[in-house]
Amino acid sequence: MGLVFNIVLAVFAATGSFLFGYDSGVMALVIQSPHFLHYFDTEKYSSTIGAINSTFSGGAVFGALMGGSTMDRFGRRWTVLIGAAINLLGAALQTGARNLAMILVGRILAGWAVGVLSMSVPIYQSECAHPRNRGMIVGITQQMIGVGFIVSTWVGYGASKVPKTSSFSWRFPLGFQCIPCIMIIAGILFFPESPRHLMEKDKADEAMAVLRKLHFDGSNEEWIQSEFNEIKLTIEAEKAITAPGWSIMFKVKAWRMRLLHATLMQVFTQMTGINVIGYYSSLLYETLGIEGDKKLLLVSIYNIVGPVCNLFFIVFVLDRVGRRKPLLFGTAGITMALIAEAAIGSQVKGASGARRNGLSIGGVFFIFLVSCIFSMSFGPISWVYASEIMPLSIRGHGSAFATAIGNWLVGTVWSQVSPIGLGKTEYKFYFIFVAFNICVTFPTIFFMFKETKKLSLEEIDLLFGERALGTLPDDLEKPGREEQVELQQVQAEVNKSR
Repeated sequence: MGLVFNIVLAVFAATGSFLFGYDSGVMALVIQSPHFLHYFDTEKYSSTIGAINSTFSGGAVFGALMGGSTMDRFGRRWTVLIGAAINLLGAALQTGARNLAMILVGRILAGWAVGVLSMSVPIYQSECAHPRNRGMIVGITQQMIGVGFIVSTWVGYGASKVPKTSSFSWRFPLGFQCIPCIMIIAGILFFPESPRHLMEKDKADEAMAVLRKLHFDGSNEEWIQSEFNEIKLTIEAEKAITAPGWSIMFKVKAWRMRLLHATLMQVFTQMTGINVIGYYSSLLYETLGIEGDKKLLLVSIYNIVGPVCNLFFIVFVLDRVGRRKPLLFGTAGITMALIAEAAIGSQVKGASGARRNGLSIGGVFFIFLVSCIFSMSFGPISWVYASEIMPLSIRGHGSAFATAIGNWLVGTVWSQVSPIGLGKTEYKFYFIFVAFNICVTFPTIFFMFKETKKLSLEEIDLLFGERALGTLPDDLEKPGREEQVELQQVQAEVNKSR
């Protein structure tokens, strides 16, 4: 079936990423509902609103960590199914909420599920993708996150048209997330397990069948066999010295460096400020003097811009130019856009009439520009780079740690403090992200990050200076002399196959 089936698999798996985008974006509209604010006795800039968003991100931290274990034990597609089932429960609690506790528990469960999905979907896609188009395949994760944001805001916008006394304005948007959950639960078992996971579980025949289903085009039998052999030999080499548990990825130098890269990739993505804009965009528009239906409409249009740019980028650019250059461009571009946004924010309150309208338009432009640049840099590349640089031995645990700590833990902090910070400091809040991008993100990417375009997952092992298996430290059990000789022979075969 080849590329077409590979794309279908990636899109379906990314329904989990759709839930990520929908669950993240839906609260931006829900907190605009007068009935919601009255029902839960709160207001837009309160710590309660921050808690509703931060519990989602906090739940995702633990969900991502859990996903690291379930992926190794049950596989990639079963982990996706588990995430969807947990999300379904969380969605039901939020929809039927009678008090704040039910909302918070529902948001924790939804966050837990999205944490599982956010680390498992990119790995599933990455392990099934062909090296020459892995950027596009894994980039579908970000595409579906964007689509989730789009659907959430238009569903919320439509639901806002009911009378202010109706709970439909917030219950329906929260309940809508049940639909993609049911789709995943019903359909995921019709798709194959990752060939690399099958190989790791000693199911070589099934792994070969899946490889052919994913990549055979009628004329590349030799490449299929070569890829199969490379995966098999690398896994055999890793199994010879792999130690169980979480601590091993911190103790082996080669693995520790790759874990650092993946975690920093997620941290840098959060430090663009994109999720602060996503969660609290309606509040940002208020500071620009835009309110009412016009504000809600802008939130809805904003969420379309990113996915359009992302689709163009992953289809036509990412696998051609690679990872590093777009990240460097994205850091510089987002930084300049945030500086411009802050400059406009410092002037808009003192303006009046036509000048105020002009500044408001300029402020909207730069908010939209941040989304465009992000969608052609950090948005898709954060998932691609973090998933492809992990060796198979720690891919589950390593990706879980990077996503939980780098993405969700940092995101939890911003979810909690942002409504308070925006309310008190307004435009000055942007300079936190500006300073970090200039002082940390740009130099780190420039000096540390490696280019991985069009390399197989096994070739990326060599890119980091040694095979994925590295060298175990003295305090861990090492193979005996016979096993070491055997291991060296396996390594020689792997290198020879290149």
